[in-house]
Amino acid sequence: MTARSTSHAAANVPAPRQVLTFSLGDENYGVDILRVKEIRGWTPVTKIPKVPPHILGVLNLRGSIVPIIDLRVRFNLAEAQFTPLTVIIVLSVNSSAGQREFGLVVDGVSDVVDISAENLQETPNLGSRVSVEFVQGLALVANSMLILLNVDELIRHDMDSARQSAA
Repeated sequence: MTARSTSHAAANVPAPRQVLTFSLGDENYGVDILRVKEIRGWTPVTKIPKVPPHILGVLNLRGSIVPIIDLRVRFNLAEAQFTPLTVIIVLSVNSSAGQREFGLVVDGVSDVVDISAENLQETPNLGSRVSVEFVQGLALVANSMLILLNVDELIRHDMDSARQSAA
């Protein structure tokens, strides 16, 4: 292979994707690092009446009102006390209302990792009664499974639920 053909072949290989990893209980999750706007410690939120239980309320972040979602409650995991390790990941999300920021409460942030295309796996088909539309895929990172979230789909579903609750 010549140097030219080697660089051409490398150009066809997708670049590794950077993902912020975090934990919820014993499971590891990840979101695209380009979506992350801020990582901040747990701060009490302003409660909003008549919203689903996983929407904790809102925070005022530098003049912007940001809805805060508890992923433990959203994913039907055992509730946990908020500790000094509990964080809010503020993400930029594409929604039907345009680009918005949302906060996800997680147990703790782990690391930023590169995920290559060969380490990505499609979400398995778990049957029609199991909703996995917000799972973008799975990745093997350091011998553990990482669940990659599609935050646009997750938030779209939450916005639809909140709209229905308010109506």
